[in-house]
Amino acid sequence: MITPANVDDRKPVPEMTKNLFGKLFGDRGYISHQLFELLFQQNLQLITTIKKNMKNLLIPLLDKILLIKRSLIETVNDQLKNISQIQHTRHRSVGNFMVNVMAGLIAYTYQDKKPSLNLTTEDLNSHFSCKFLSS
Repeated sequence: MITPANVDDRKPVPEMTKNLFGKLFGDRGYISHQLFELLFQQNLQLITTIKKNMKNLLIPLLDKILLIKRSLIETVNDQLKNISQIQHTRHRSVGNFMVNVMAGLIAYTYQDKKPSLNLTTEDLNSHFSCKFLSS
């Protein structure tokens, strides 16, 4: 979802996630007890890093790894903006803007080296089997 810079990042989250379930990873900007509760009612677990003045909570190892790997998303966004040039503010129409975004996304798919999580199915299966064994 694309919003103006003066819109709170947490505001569009419920609309964007209404058909999702599972886990949602975000940065410190998404910390909100109200948002957490709302998403939890939708069967969506919000996982964020913690602020310096917050208590450290125990989270599963895979969740912690994926939270750290969140920087990969920032890398992809940076590549889309700088290499595929989707950040352009002078479009004269919404259609022109959308064509530019789609062209940037298509150009990104043709890159030889794309960032990766480097997780195998064995990594994921071992996490879930350990999780079920410990509960």
